[in-house]
Amino acid sequence: MAICDTCGNDYDKTFTITRGERTGTYDSFECAIHAMAPACSHCGCRIIGHGIESGGAMYCCANCAREAGDTGAVDRS
Repeated sequence: MAICDTCGNDYDKTFTITRGERTGTYDSFECAIHAMAPACSHCGCRIIGHGIESGGAMYCCANCAREAGDTGAVDRS
């Protein structure tokens, strides 16, 4: 059994995720998202989809990118 890096649960079905140089052990995707997913530069929510990158910042959606000043940001249709 291994211990989840996010919640500390000792669980027999943990998994590891590596992103770049960072590796973590988690007991659920919820804990992995909390620890590893980038946060929107405008609203702070975790980006679990593609998101939008603008000016070196990551946003969860075009609306947040526009709110932060990227007037040309649009969602895909």
